[in-house]
Amino acid sequence: MTDANDSHDIPSAGTSTSEEAAADAKKVSSEIYDLIGIKGKASNTGAGVTECSGKDREKYFQIFHPWSFTPASADQLGGVMERLKEELPKHGWKVVDYGPDNSKQKNVNLTADNDEKKYSVKIVHFAKDNPPSLSLMVVSGCYQVPDGEKVERF
Repeated sequence: MTDANDSHDIPSAGTSTSEEAAADAKKVSSEIYDLIGIKGKASNTGAGVTECSGKDREKYFQIFHPWSFTPASADQLGGVMERLKEELPKHGWKVVDYGPDNSKQKNVNLTADNDEKKYSVKIVHFAKDNPPSLSLMVVSGCYQVPDGEKVERF
């Protein structure tokens, strides 16, 4: 699930309307928010719809939900990525990538897949930003709309 451009790696997420799938993505984001476990503010961004590579864009879609988290106090994010690396597997997630990126800042990245929920999340810790924050991208597997329906794009 980690590479949205390779349709062979994207699992089927079942049948759903775009609206229902977007609501599911927000629930998954909310569960991850709870695992962050510190006081702060999450951005209020909506979910979006994208096509499933190589499939009929009128019948198949993925949901993506980008959001960010800024702690109430700048020093609170210390250790959060290590905690998420430990906590996510206890909630059905498999950490598939973890470590600093190649940027000058060496931002810590965590990518995890939840095979049961058919979701993937990528979390980036921007420790050196002012204020420090987390950037999250929750992405679904590939949904098919119910018969007679079309993919709603938003």
